[in-house]
Amino acid sequence: MPEAVKTYRQVQAAETRIRIARAARRLFAAQGYGATSIDAIAKEAGVATRTVYSAFGTKREILSLICDRWLQEAGAIERAEQVFAIADPVDRLRGAAGWLTNLYSAGFDVVLIFEAATDESPETKALLRSKLAGRNQVMDAMIASLTDVLRVPLKQAQAVYRALAAPGVYQELVDESGWTPAEFETFVADSLQRQLL
Repeated sequence: MPEAVKTYRQVQAAETRIRIARAARRLFAAQGYGATSIDAIAKEAGVATRTVYSAFGTKREILSLICDRWLQEAGAIERAEQVFAIADPVDRLRGAAGWLTNLYSAGFDVVLIFEAATDESPETKALLRSKLAGRNQVMDAMIASLTDVLRVPLKQAQAVYRALAAPGVYQELVDESGWTPAEFETFVADSLQRQLL
């Protein structure tokens, strides 16, 4: 069945949603999620406040689109598939480190926005938990794909990878200490290889 052609109005509405999400991302990063109002987002995006409400309804929905766009821009799904296709265990662990580094390099500001938003409503917390669960499932699957060659129990191996992926680690090494993303990737890859194989 052929794909439906979008009307001009649908295209315009999608572009407006993206413009609002970009504006919100800038404001959330600069001012914090909780401190940023819908009015401020509308002003930053150059639209009426009612347009933001019409396009999203809540800040939480804007945050969800910001996350989805970040993962899409980072090519998270495609890159994960590439990692799973690597046959050599050492190279697959290096691929897992590269996947994580690419994710953070493409939008660490989004990670920090998520961390700051954890103090918000139960609905926002639930959204954040679901987004984090998706990331963790991919990471756990990468390590589980190496079960036959791990020298530690699977759960422990998965915990090591998640610990290295903790946002505070990337923030300390890259943002605070001036490491390049490539240096962070090498550190994660070397640590995974040393601890798990």
